[in-house]
Amino acid sequence: MRVATRVRTCRGLLAFSLIAASCAPGANREPERRITPEYDAKSGRLNLLKYDSTGKGVTDTWCYMDGSRVIRIDIDTDGDGKVDRWEHYDAAQRLEKVGISTRHDGVEDAWQFLNDDGSIARVEISLRRDGKVTRVEHYEHGRLLSAEEDDDEDGRMDKWETYEGERLASVAFDTTHRGTPDRRLIYAADGRVSVHADPGSRD
Repeated sequence: MRVATRVRTCRGLLAFSLIAASCAPGANREPERRITPEYDAKSGRLNLLKYDSTGKGVTDTWCYMDGSRVIRIDIDTDGDGKVDRWEHYDAAQRLEKVGISTRHDGVEDAWQFLNDDGSIARVEISLRRDGKVTRVEHYEHGRLLSAEEDDDEDGRMDKWETYEGERLASVAFDTTHRGTPDRRLIYAADGRVSVHADPGSRD
């Protein structure tokens, strides 16, 4: 399902729930039973739309709302009872990022940022799964180009990877915490590895 379609789906569910609430008692209520709206107790504003997209009696889509505005959509795409996709939207209803669980266990630990054509531009990863981004990967046309990591979690990147095609081409390290690489491993296409020290590094 395309991103724009998901936003329209949430709005459609909202419209349907409002229409269904006013239907005559004898009307078919089956579609309505697949939608469960939740409202703020004080303001009365819509907070959440729960949806059973398969009709099996199990919620698999959660549309978090601020009235009629979609804030986030959580989806259990494989029906295992755990959310495996989180779509985050801004105030203009544009997709900001897509959260995923790298271990497929319901924990959101990586976030995809997409190009206009839907391809992945960047992925931010929380390696310790604590919400703190410590690895950033950059993509072009579906291929990984480069990545950087904050290995010691001091808030500064200290490891840099570059790729050529499908292979790792180099890895650079900041071993002195100066903010730039001082050691570099170069991987040749034939499998050979060479070690280089950058100017200004300590021996």
